[in-house]
Amino acid sequence: MNAEIHPKYYPNTKVTCACGNTFTTGSTKPEIQVEICAACHPFFTGEMKLIDTQGRIERFQEKQRKAAAVAKSRKKKIKVRKQRERPGSLKEMLTIEIRKSEKQTSSTKKQTSTQ
Repeated sequence: MNAEIHPKYYPNTKVTCACGNTFTTGSTKPEIQVEICAACHPFFTGEMKLIDTQGRIERFQEKQRKAAAVAKSRKKKIKVRKQRERPGSLKEMLTIEIRKSEKQTSSTKKQTSTQ
Protein backbone atom coordinates (compact mmCIF):
# COMPACT_ATOMS: atom_id res chain seq x y z
CA MET A 1 0.00 0.00 0.00
CA ASN A 2 1.37 3.42 -0.96
CA ALA A 3 1.79 5.81 1.95
CA GLU A 4 1.66 9.13 0.11
CA ILE A 5 -1.55 8.76 -1.94
CA HIS A 6 -4.06 8.74 0.94
CA PRO A 7 -5.45 11.97 2.48
CA LYS A 8 -4.64 12.83 6.05
CA TYR A 9 -7.18 11.46 8.57
CA TYR A 10 -8.34 13.65 11.45
CA PRO A 11 -9.80 11.48 14.25
CA ASN A 12 -11.26 14.48 16.14
CA THR A 13 -12.99 16.50 13.43
CA LYS A 14 -15.31 19.14 14.86
CA VAL A 15 -18.73 19.24 13.14
CA THR A 16 -20.78 22.42 13.65
CA CYS A 17 -24.47 22.68 12.68
CA ALA A 18 -26.38 25.86 11.79
CA CYS A 19 -28.57 25.27 14.87
CA GLY A 20 -25.49 25.53 17.12
CA ASN A 21 -25.04 21.84 17.88
CA THR A 22 -21.44 20.55 17.77
CA PHE A 23 -19.98 17.06 17.89
CA THR A 24 -16.75 15.30 16.98
CA THR A 25 -16.15 12.53 14.48
CA GLY A 26 -13.40 11.22 12.24
CA SER A 27 -12.88 12.67 8.75
CA THR A 28 -10.37 13.75 6.18
CA LYS A 29 -11.23 17.40 6.92
CA PRO A 30 -10.24 19.11 10.18
CA GLU A 31 -13.53 21.03 10.52
CA ILE A 32 -16.99 20.58 8.92
CA GLN A 33 -19.99 22.93 8.92
CA VAL A 34 -23.45 21.53 8.10
CA GLU A 35 -26.91 23.11 7.67
CA ILE A 36 -28.93 20.44 9.48
CA CYS A 37 -28.11 17.66 11.95
CA ALA A 38 -29.89 14.97 13.96
CA ALA A 39 -30.55 17.48 16.77
CA CYS A 40 -32.59 19.81 14.54
CA HIS A 41 -33.90 17.56 11.70
CA PRO A 42 -37.71 17.15 11.87
CA PHE A 43 -37.48 13.39 11.28
CA PHE A 44 -35.45 12.86 14.43
CA THR A 45 -37.03 15.55 16.64
CA GLY A 46 -40.68 14.99 15.67
CA GLU A 47 -41.21 18.76 15.46
CA MET A 48 -42.43 20.61 12.40
CA LYS A 49 -39.48 22.94 12.19
CA LEU A 50 -38.88 23.95 8.60
CA ILE A 51 -35.74 25.43 7.18
CA ASP A 52 -36.79 27.63 4.28
CA THR A 53 -34.32 28.13 1.48
CA GLN A 54 -35.26 31.07 -0.75
CA GLY A 55 -39.03 30.67 -0.28
CA ARG A 56 -39.24 27.11 -1.59
CA ILE A 57 -41.73 26.03 1.03
CA GLU A 58 -44.09 28.92 0.31
CA ARG A 59 -43.92 28.23 -3.44
CA PHE A 60 -44.66 24.55 -2.86
CA GLN A 61 -47.58 25.32 -0.56
CA GLU A 62 -48.99 27.80 -3.11
CA LYS A 63 -48.82 25.12 -5.83
CA GLN A 64 -50.66 22.71 -3.55
CA ARG A 65 -53.40 25.28 -2.86
CA LYS A 66 -53.86 25.97 -6.58
CA ALA A 67 -54.00 22.26 -7.41
CA ALA A 68 -56.63 21.70 -4.72
CA ALA A 69 -58.73 24.60 -6.05
CA VAL A 70 -58.53 23.26 -9.61
CA ALA A 71 -59.52 19.77 -8.46
CA LYS A 72 -62.46 21.20 -6.52
CA SER A 73 -63.71 23.20 -9.52
CA ARG A 74 -63.37 20.16 -11.79
CA LYS A 75 -65.47 18.08 -9.42
CA LYS A 76 -68.08 20.84 -9.38
CA LYS A 77 -68.16 21.01 -13.21
CA ILE A 78 -68.50 17.24 -13.51
CA LYS A 79 -71.34 17.25 -10.99
CA VAL A 80 -73.18 20.00 -12.87
CA ARG A 81 -72.62 18.24 -16.20
CA LYS A 82 -74.02 14.98 -14.84
CA GLN A 83 -77.06 16.78 -13.49
CA ARG A 84 -77.72 18.34 -16.90
CA GLU A 85 -77.43 15.00 -18.69
CA ARG A 86 -79.63 13.11 -16.25
CA PRO A 87 -83.31 14.02 -16.43
CA GLY A 88 -84.96 14.48 -13.08
CA SER A 89 -88.45 13.16 -13.85
CA LEU A 90 -90.32 10.89 -16.24
CA LYS A 91 -91.84 13.90 -17.96
CA GLU A 92 -88.37 15.33 -18.74
CA MET A 93 -87.25 11.94 -20.05
CA LEU A 94 -90.24 11.71 -22.38
CA THR A 95 -89.72 15.27 -23.59
CA ILE A 96 -86.08 14.51 -24.43
CA GLU A 97 -87.05 11.32 -26.29
CA ILE A 98 -89.75 13.14 -28.29
CA ARG A 99 -87.29 15.85 -29.32
CA LYS A 100 -84.77 13.23 -30.44
CA SER A 101 -87.36 11.42 -32.53
CA GLU A 102 -88.57 14.72 -34.08
CA LYS A 103 -85.02 15.59 -35.08
CA GLN A 104 -84.53 12.19 -36.67
CA THR A 105 -87.77 12.34 -38.65
CA SER A 106 -87.09 15.88 -39.87
CA SER A 107 -83.60 14.92 -41.01
CA THR A 108 -84.90 11.89 -42.91
CA LYS A 109 -87.57 14.05 -44.59
CA LYS A 110 -84.93 16.53 -45.75
CA GLN A 111 -82.82 13.72 -47.21
CA THR A 112 -85.74 12.21 -49.13
CA SER A 113 -86.86 15.57 -50.49
CA THR A 114 -83.39 16.43 -51.83
CA GLN A 115 -83.11 13.14 -53.69
